[in-house]
Amino acid sequence: MKRHGILAAGNWILDTTKVIDVWPAQDALANIQEESSANGGGPFNLLVDLAKLGANFPLEGAGLIGRDAAGDHILKICDEHRIGRNQLHRTSDHATSYTDVMTARSTGRRTFFHHRGANAAFGPEHVDLMNSHAKIFYLGYLLLLDRMDHPGIVRGTTAAELLEKAQSLGFITAIDVVSEDSSRFRDVVLPALPYTDYAILNEFEAERTTGHIIREGTHLNLGNLRKAASDLLQQGVRQWVVIHFPEGALALHLSGTQLLQPSLALPDGFIAGSSGAGDAFAAGVLHALHEHLPMSQALIDGVCSAAACLHHPSTSGGITGLDDCRKLSESYPCRSLSETA
Repeated sequence: MKRHGILAAGNWILDTTKVIDVWPAQDALANIQEESSANGGGPFNLLVDLAKLGANFPLEGAGLIGRDAAGDHILKICDEHRIGRNQLHRTSDHATSYTDVMTARSTGRRTFFHHRGANAAFGPEHVDLMNSHAKIFYLGYLLLLDRMDHPGIVRGTTAAELLEKAQSLGFITAIDVVSEDSSRFRDVVLPALPYTDYAILNEFEAERTTGHIIREGTHLNLGNLRKAASDLLQQGVRQWVVIHFPEGALALHLSGTQLLQPSLALPDGFIAGSSGAGDAFAAGVLHALHEHLPMSQALIDGVCSAAACLHHPSTSGGITGLDDCRKLSESYPCRSLSETA
């Protein structure tokens, strides 16, 4: 069949973003200055971002949500953005997953308090690959999907088995990972890589998966970044490894082609919050790749989409049309990325 569109499966979360004046010490007080509820979780954020970027191809979601008000709100957001939700299943056994996102106004940095909820029960039976005509199958977040992260019957994890099935049916596969502070990365991420065409992750996740120290404080080691990308390819990624970080992004292809794209140098006061910026980057990249644009353009679209996201404290509130996002690169120069050993 002729495949068209993106099917995104995994975490469906309702995020409550709370902007606080300062991150408090233990037992101290911080003031909540703003509060809003919005989409959260890799597939949910990705699809909303794609819709807001103006994707002219079908967008489908697959996941598990509760029969509760939060689940109703998720379905309403999907309808507002014309996201297909036939594969969004509902359960009375678990509440809809939610996250309290605490964003410090002074820095834009955020801390997450997460309730796993229905996402913990999400399994391969909730994804109908056979009846989807999508071109790209996205699965995220690895490390935050209990059943998918569990050892598989044949492959290393259930997620790896689902990705293998997707590839066998003709999908291009993409994965994303959550920045969990744990030692589980190699056990959960590596088994999925041989069945992944596009592996998109940040520098923390790449470091934890490969063992290469990419960042020490504010210092970014580009040499180790390249080594990490190469190691991920050697673990089986079939096309591109894309690692994003605040200073930019690196893409490495199986052929050896390497691209380094700096992020935009945004002025003081521009950043209202960083929640969802990684998913916005992924949306820009996958939109371009779906439309057969080169990876060089995909990285530009990724950093511009991420920059737009940073201008609002919620996950997708800053995203506008793709042309508007691209215009940010005309207003703000790229950062300087110096070579390090």
